[in-house]
Amino acid sequence: MTDNKSLTYKDAGVDTHAGAALVERIKGAARATARPEMLGGLGGFAAMAEIPAGYRRPVIVTGTDGVGTKLKLAFEYDRHDTVGQDLVAMCVNDILVTGAEPFLFLDYYATGALDVDTAARVITGIARACELAGCTLAGGETAEMPGFYARGEYDLAGFGIGIVEYDAIIDGKRIDTGDVLIGLPSSGPHSNGFSLIRRIIERQGMALPPQLLDQLLAPTRIYVKSVRATLVRHVVHGMVHITGGGFFENVPRMFTREGFAARIDITAWNWPSVFAWLQQAGNVAEKEMLSTFNCGIGFILCVPHTDAEGVMACLRNNGEQPIRIGDIVPAGTIARAHEIVVD
Repeated sequence: MTDNKSLTYKDAGVDTHAGAALVERIKGAARATARPEMLGGLGGFAAMAEIPAGYRRPVIVTGTDGVGTKLKLAFEYDRHDTVGQDLVAMCVNDILVTGAEPFLFLDYYATGALDVDTAARVITGIARACELAGCTLAGGETAEMPGFYARGEYDLAGFGIGIVEYDAIIDGKRIDTGDVLIGLPSSGPHSNGFSLIRRIIERQGMALPPQLLDQLLAPTRIYVKSVRATLVRHVVHGMVHITGGGFFENVPRMFTREGFAARIDITAWNWPSVFAWLQQAGNVAEKEMLSTFNCGIGFILCVPHTDAEGVMACLRNNGEQPIRIGDIVPAGTIARAHEIVVD
């Protein structure tokens, strides 16, 4: 028998009124991030902005990322308020590595059936993180795709734009033997290694105690303001954002010339207890830990040895707890027992 009922978009699972309600709900949070260069408001088809004043030869820097399977824990434990910071941090910290000032951010939120309350919690978190990074939440997209995502789940993607003066680009070309490596603490695993983390939790067969859950889901730190303040006053030769792939994949990305390696003393800082738990519970080898997680260091600056103390003092004055974790050595240098050498 044929059903001749007139179908609507809502019958197919898409509620456009919910989408409009979400835009109204988040307008205030987005408006709080607005920089003076913005032209127009939230809700248009595209966002427009002027290039910030004061640049002689501005270069556009872009970065895009997601939160990954950390979202699975957010779904399971109803922790939606901080994953927005994870999304922003993964993009703006990458942009920062070049010396750029994060300027604009856009988000993409996709779900099977839009829950306005959950989406508002996520996007409000994105807006708060944009304030921490000093960039505007310029716009975004909310996609409702029935049957594509499991009930109660969503995915996030972000895209950031930064600006840097051509002469101020940090590209690693000035890195030299004797330079000092300064590490900035992470808040936990940030947004990396969660496929392994979830496997470890599954193997343990346990509900996570609140303290451990807090440590695992602590939002990714945003290093923009403290590092940018340091760049104004000091010379920095290279920077690294420790993300997926840990030290072994990320540290070599700061080298643009051959012949150098980073020697890192892995006893220079106390690994946060969450990493000790992961290593023990998963029986994870030390090298695998350092190849997967940040192990307590989320960002690294490579600076001339003559100014290392000055850089650390500036970072401290801007709220950081910098740690001298190593130096630049010739490629092929042999690591001692408490070190890794990465080139």
